[in-house]
Amino acid sequence: MVWENRVPGPLAPHADRFRSELVRLGYSPGGTEFQMWVMAQLSKWLVAQGLDVTDLTPDRIKQFLVVQRARKGRRLATERALRPLFGYLRNQGVVLPPAGPPSVTEADELLERYRQYLVKCLDLAPRTVTHYVSTALGFLKDCLPATGSLAGVRGSEVTDVTAFVLRKTSCPVGRSAKNLVGWLRPFLRFLYLEGLTAAPLAAALPPVAGWRQAQLPARLTPSEVEALLKSCDRSRAHGLRDFAILTLLARLGVRAIEVARLELDDLHWRTGEIVIRGKGRGCDRLPLPVDVGEALVAYLRGGRPRTDLRQAFITQRAPLRGIGTSVVSRVVRAACKRVGIPPVGAHCLRHTLASEMLRQGLALPEIAQVLRHHDLAATAIYAKVDRVALRSVAQPWPGGVQ
Repeated sequence: MVWENRVPGPLAPHADRFRSELVRLGYSPGGTEFQMWVMAQLSKWLVAQGLDVTDLTPDRIKQFLVVQRARKGRRLATERALRPLFGYLRNQGVVLPPAGPPSVTEADELLERYRQYLVKCLDLAPRTVTHYVSTALGFLKDCLPATGSLAGVRGSEVTDVTAFVLRKTSCPVGRSAKNLVGWLRPFLRFLYLEGLTAAPLAAALPPVAGWRQAQLPARLTPSEVEALLKSCDRSRAHGLRDFAILTLLARLGVRAIEVARLELDDLHWRTGEIVIRGKGRGCDRLPLPVDVGEALVAYLRGGRPRTDLRQAFITQRAPLRGIGTSVVSRVVRAACKRVGIPPVGAHCLRHTLASEMLRQGLALPEIAQVLRHHDLAATAIYAKVDRVALRSVAQPWPGGVQ
């Protein structure tokens, strides 16, 4: 019981178990030492104030932080530094969680019913539900009074809908407007089904102007892709992780969300296959190329933190957890910065792979199988990048030369 002796006062009985939890979450020795020091400082302050652990209310914590800020020195306990300790104490039932909102408003109940409608009736994926509910919340904030009453919603008119869309988009056309309209329309239908609007306001949202395949897909050159891969410092753990992520993106054309969803059980080494958890709840089984397998093995052996988590890619800093799509995008942008090319997103590598396969002579149905497109029309956009082949089928312009 080493730390029980170094953490005096009411927090001493929790010291050793808290330290074990920090180790389990992947904190480094230095990070663990600092967290234990924070725990000791808080426990000493409780002793000086004549308080117990159960007296740790938000107001008490503010008092403790004031005392910490008044101290001299570079090592101070901050609100952010206290989060791991309070998370542990709450999970143990020692400290009560922060008080929630005083009451549930009509708007809160409406949003919960809408969430259940999206999940149970429309069977939407969790990520899609998040977008829809977030947009609905923004619309409600525009319509509702401070009390959360639904009177403002019941009085909504077409002008309120169009004004909301125009305020939330930088321009009346484009991707942002198309997304907002697509996410708002189901909520307006739901309001009408609930009897909260006298008219189906979804009709006030006409399709936003936009044309499929109006632009060429953004892509990199093969030399730029190789430069991105070579820029990873594979002598370090984060470099092994970044190299494995970039290899997956560049060689298999997976999406960022599919990299984040990859689990250890999806890697079938004996059969040489990998399971890709695609859009929605779909799963596809693909051959595992040798270079992709080698990159994954190097990361799993030398770069992945030891943890019980089943996600393949784990954050490098504690607390350990599976990465999200934002981490995948940051990996690509950071590699672009190291190479000295304009930053691109993770999806650009998917476009690059498809364009390169087309250049090598693969047919569109074959490219669609690799990209796992269910509709060949989604793959047809890459036909435009083969300008040499397009010139051979171009018709002469009337009155001009070909």
